[in-house]
Amino acid sequence: MEKAHAGDPVNNAVYDSLDERWYDATDDPIALLRAESAARIPWIEARIKKRYSPRAVRVLDVGCGGGFLSNPLARSGHAVTGVDASQASLNVAARHDPTRSVRYVLADARRLPFSDASFEVVCAMDFLEHIDEPVAAIAEAARVLVPGGLFFFHTFNRNWLSYLVVIKGIEWFVRNVPRDLHVLRLFLKPEETLAMCAANQLAVNEVRGFEPAIWSWAFFRLLGTGRVPKDFEFRFTSSTRIGYTGFATKAGAEIPA
Repeated sequence: MEKAHAGDPVNNAVYDSLDERWYDATDDPIALLRAESAARIPWIEARIKKRYSPRAVRVLDVGCGGGFLSNPLARSGHAVTGVDASQASLNVAARHDPTRSVRYVLADARRLPFSDASFEVVCAMDFLEHIDEPVAAIAEAARVLVPGGLFFFHTFNRNWLSYLVVIKGIEWFVRNVPRDLHVLRLFLKPEETLAMCAANQLAVNEVRGFEPAIWSWAFFRLLGTGRVPKDFEFRFTSSTRIGYTGFATKAGAEIPA
């Protein structure tokens, strides 16, 4: 995950200490991130396939963490680069890459070390709410995208409900939650994210709400044990009140591969 600015209270340092807990822990909010990623991967892959099928594409995964998205996209045949500001997280991601093809790079999302128009797809999932300058990260994503390329994003809405669910709910019901894992002021209202995209020639095609599947046995087991069951699920919804996922297309005609 990206390093925060000095004085920023969001606790991004926690990602340096997870090691294999990225993949193994159930008594930690990182297990919720695994469940979120599992729910979104088919959605992302379907939209890449619709845009670019049958060919594989160059994908940049910004704030890739432990490789929850990078590695599955590589298994699908894409040429994936994952960037993160945590070398420890990149090391875990590389160990869990069965294709041994993902290029993992230590980098600042606000100053990407790639040329203009280097990727057909850029992803920023569960990332924009971890930095003070999301507009700079979105601008860099747009810069390295080819015209006609796709930008995928997921983040949290800034309101009382997301504070209650994403911040306090996790603190109350999941074990081993570090202090300031999320801070409300860094959450982004959908209209803010869409405006940042528009300012960088990214036309938003779709935005969908995203939230945990409550009223399930897995949800009640979580409440009772503080551990995230392996069958805990997230789902897309029509409401963006808590979290939202979307994608945008960069203006211009596609550059041939």
